[in-house]
Amino acid sequence: MATSQVFPFSVGDASNDRVKLVPLNPDKHCDTFYRLSSPHPEIYSYMPLLPPASAAEFKSWFHNDSTTHILSFANPETFSFAIIDKTRPASPEDPEGELAGTMSFIRTSAMHLNTEIGFIVILPPYQRTHVATNAVGLSLQLALEAPEKGGLGLRSVHWSANTLNLASARLAERMGFERIGVIPWHMRLVKGKTNGKVGNGRVLPAGGDPEDLWRDTLQLCLGWDQWEDGVREKVTKLMER
Repeated sequence: MATSQVFPFSVGDASNDRVKLVPLNPDKHCDTFYRLSSPHPEIYSYMPLLPPASAAEFKSWFHNDSTTHILSFANPETFSFAIIDKTRPASPEDPEGELAGTMSFIRTSAMHLNTEIGFIVILPPYQRTHVATNAVGLSLQLALEAPEKGGLGLRSVHWSANTLNLASARLAERMGFERIGVIPWHMRLVKGKTNGKVGNGRVLPAGGDPEDLWRDTLQLCLGWDQWEDGVREKVTKLMER
């Protein structure tokens, strides 16, 4: 069983006065995350993942020994964070605040110095607050700042969203990402209609399971040059609002 995250970069906490990103600890964070998220299966409507059936199942996503499971600690392309809201009181999960959600670096390449921000889940009590802006901002600072400034020195950060997930696209663009294009028929959502998924809204291909749905994926990107040419300052101002 994997107990620590395998990742090609050294990653620690990232923090400001309102939000903190800490390495996710399944045994510390997953019970609370499941308790707060399980009444809201719609959180997963735009994701290929199904809602976990229990806290134990949610923990198993991270403790999975597969090197290809998107959130497994054994997957060297992925690093997962717990999002802590420091404006709330100390909690059993963290002495500086409350667990507000999770996010990950996924599909990370040490060769090409890039990553994707994925599995962003802001728990319902913390939605429409400062949490999402600050969590994404901290992850961008961590990814794109130079190592001597506490960052990873990556050259680009990517973002993928269901084309119908307008809130995700708006958040990415507000944080400086630019639209690159759309991948049509990108993912088959097996039994998507049964499982409450949101597809691409188009006529299904002939010959498939009528309960399946398909996802078109919007791709966005933020490069190091854009970060240096004003996006860093834009993100800082958004986080300070």
